[in-house]
Amino acid sequence: MSGGEVKLVQYFMAKGKLSRSRFPIGIGDDMAEARIPKGNSVLITTDMLLDGTHFDTKKHSLEQIGYKSMAANLSDCAAMATIPLAAVVSVALPRNFGAANLKKLHKGILAATKKYNCPLIGGDMTSWNKPLAISVAMMSTVGKTKPVKRSTAKIGDLVCITGTLGGSLKGKHLTFEPRLKESLVIAKAGANSMMDLSDGLSTDLNHICRLSGKGAIIEADKIPISKNADGLNGALNDGEDFELLFTMPVKKFEILKKQWRFKTKITAVGKITKEKIVKIKMNDRKIINLKPGGYDHLS
Repeated sequence: MSGGEVKLVQYFMAKGKLSRSRFPIGIGDDMAEARIPKGNSVLITTDMLLDGTHFDTKKHSLEQIGYKSMAANLSDCAAMATIPLAAVVSVALPRNFGAANLKKLHKGILAATKKYNCPLIGGDMTSWNKPLAISVAMMSTVGKTKPVKRSTAKIGDLVCITGTLGGSLKGKHLTFEPRLKESLVIAKAGANSMMDLSDGLSTDLNHICRLSGKGAIIEADKIPISKNADGLNGALNDGEDFELLFTMPVKKFEILKKQWRFKTKITAVGKITKEKIVKIKMNDRKIINLKPGGYDHLS
């Protein structure tokens, strides 16, 4: 490790001090140690973000990019109604990126770790002749309910979402708030399945139905469309909304609505069906198949 890297590690350690009772070993060693309550378990998620795909260093600040890299993983924790524990971050830096820019990136990461109580306990950095790449691995623990999976939607469940959809590229994808608190309430109320909307409603609803062996029908006029979206198509396909998509029995959803205390609204947009096809009832009442139209990393 070079003298410059040593100084940066010391800087990271000073800026993100850890609770030694929870994390006896942190940044600076070959591995980090995290202690969890007896009888609990750890869930692990990871996301990789690339310049030109998930952000643009020519348009977006490094602080925004750092925040988003953490928030995307925190949204995975919310998707399963779990409680963030800690994260490790690895970065591949373009040549001549420099310590000053790395500190800006770290500032955005640290803002998210502090806001959502998910400390940075380790990571790695290297340089290459390519654009900036960030990989985050995050651990979470189980709360008062079991983790909610994608694959357990039930026939007759309402298809529900938090917030509004579409138009995230106009800024929301950099500043969104992971629905961590909301997810715990939704899980406690009896959600059968849940995930976060990262690839678009059309794609992610198809994911839930495929994994659950079910179908769904949603209604176009019930979908809450963001003011920044390009109409219904944007709400269905833009992606990176990072809202929650969940399914729940009708009666439990009615109770949840009465108990809901968050500014973020919840909306039922359709139902889970037994036929293994996802459909949408358009505003003219015509029913058509809803094929995945959001982001596909392999296309």
